[in-house]
Amino acid sequence: MNNQDEIKRVINLEIATLQALADSVGPQWDQAIELLLSAKRKVVLAGVGKSGHIATKIAATLSSTGTAAIFMHPTEALHGDLGMVERGDLLLLFSKSGESDELIALLPSLKSLECKVIAITANLESTLAKQSDLTLYTPVKQEACTLDLAPTCSTTAALVLGDALAVALMRRRDFKSEDFALYHPAGRLGKRLLYKVKDLMRQGLENPTVMLDAPFNLVVRVMGEGGVNAVNVIDEQGRLKGLITGFDLRKAFELEADLKSLKAFQIMFTHPVTVDPEMKAEACYTLMKDSPKPLNLLPVVSGELSVGIVTLQDMIREGL
Repeated sequence: MNNQDEIKRVINLEIATLQALADSVGPQWDQAIELLLSAKRKVVLAGVGKSGHIATKIAATLSSTGTAAIFMHPTEALHGDLGMVERGDLLLLFSKSGESDELIALLPSLKSLECKVIAITANLESTLAKQSDLTLYTPVKQEACTLDLAPTCSTTAALVLGDALAVALMRRRDFKSEDFALYHPAGRLGKRLLYKVKDLMRQGLENPTVMLDAPFNLVVRVMGEGGVNAVNVIDEQGRLKGLITGFDLRKAFELEADLKSLKAFQIMFTHPVTVDPEMKAEACYTLMKDSPKPLNLLPVVSGELSVGIVTLQDMIREGL
């Protein structure tokens, strides 16, 4: 058997394991979802060895999709870390054999704490299965390993089982993209859904601004210092009256007018597109990106007051 044949054998064997898992889905899965939804506190996941790695991943998936969950190392739990378990927690215990000594040793304490236990195992006759409140069966006939020893098919089945539970819980909780963003504030989706224009705009001293009667040379200097190739033009009350961009300056140069005598109000564009500081950053980004005319920056206005300027470059830099 060559390399490609061996790889295909492993993949097909794992696919067969997952098909067997799908075929095994029944009422016990409904019961598991109801137990998870009714958990008074958090979900605690545990497993030894490779099962522990799977439990760690599923704990992270649950936490990021609306179900408070943590991983607890069974060995450490037997030496004091069991204190992280609170009365009313729900336990998901992963073990292919269902005979992991470390997990079995935890069961008396978990019962004393009135914690419900769901076992994920390939052995329905195991100690873990018999002493748990509910068992989810992972039908693993053999591992993909040529020795039938290294966890391969069994860990794949456990991983997919955990993912299926997490996604089913998302549906039951009506978990939306806004909720996902709340738990992923640094991610691209989080920034798009949580950030507002006010979080990204240049404001205060970083907001390039001149008065209506500002001379041409001051406009040029403020624009250069601002670094956004534009300046907001305001009146004495701070109300936005117009916008001057680098394009407007070039037009003034081309007219060969008396530049020293030019004032800001004479070269500004009086009806620029503006956005509100409370506008969602995603909506602002879409407005600028999909505009038929190039919109690389926009004045930010609250009421009529100029409060900042937002640039497409800044939004892209932030991951939008």
